[in-house]
Amino acid sequence: MNWESEINEFRTYLRLEKGLSDNSVHAYITDLTKLVSFLEFRGLKKGPEDIILADLKDLMEWIGEKGISPRTQARVISGIKSFYKFLLIEEKVEKDPTALLESPKIGRKLPEVLTVEEVDLIIGSIDIKKAEGQRNKAIIETLYSCGLRVSELIDLKVSNLAFESGFIKVDGKGNKERLVPISSKAIKEINLYLSEYRRTLTIVHPHEDVLFLNRRGKKLSRVMIFTIIKALTAKVGITKSISPHTFRHSFATHLIEGGANLRAVQEMLGHESIITTEIYTHLDKDYLKSTLNQCHPRSKQ
Repeated sequence: MNWESEINEFRTYLRLEKGLSDNSVHAYITDLTKLVSFLEFRGLKKGPEDIILADLKDLMEWIGEKGISPRTQARVISGIKSFYKFLLIEEKVEKDPTALLESPKIGRKLPEVLTVEEVDLIIGSIDIKKAEGQRNKAIIETLYSCGLRVSELIDLKVSNLAFESGFIKVDGKGNKERLVPISSKAIKEINLYLSEYRRTLTIVHPHEDVLFLNRRGKKLSRVMIFTIIKALTAKVGITKSISPHTFRHSFATHLIEGGANLRAVQEMLGHESIITTEIYTHLDKDYLKSTLNQCHPRSKQ
């Protein structure tokens, strides 16, 4: 076995059999290539079938010395474990060298969250007199009102807007579709964008059905969404580390603070496991307290 061919087959497996997005597949492959880079650095001519636990422990020590965080180390281990699980399934190896490989202990990282006032400040700072102003306003409103991932936002289709019923259809992780409710405010801003900016564009094939477009009539990139948000937060003087995902975190946190059911938030976010959604309860201790008071029989006496 050689690394290149097995990594290519693993890439195909992740995309076709696991149904992962291109971004997720890229992350797995990037983590796996750290092992290949380590072997080259040490001058070790080993194929995937030759790797033993000691090699992997040396790898983790090597990347640790490079200052890579425990959280990233844990992700690298996860990627390598997935690769060897694939090789076992394909019967290309008989033993899994990652079986006894332990991940570094990491604390649960709480996401950065904007206040409602900060969200309003960012949206209020957008100059709608500029050509892309109304588009950018609609983008921020959609991110915050629907809790979308940036990949879901840039792939959002005009044909998937069901404003009459108050929903949009989203293509989520693993190509899983879900219906997400959308606020009247976001609907208003999107309609203004459609009528005042998008209709003036010469749209390039195959982007005819893509909602948010650049001035050349093509789908916006992830990088462009980051750039728009960074510029707006700098403009209003917010010093928090803000990204498109911050609006998703803020969406979930504000729902939880408002008393939303955790299962409902899980459904809207498209989380496969409610454990992922539970991180937002840690941002609001009052939510946990009120849940106990409302639901536990000893709290009702």
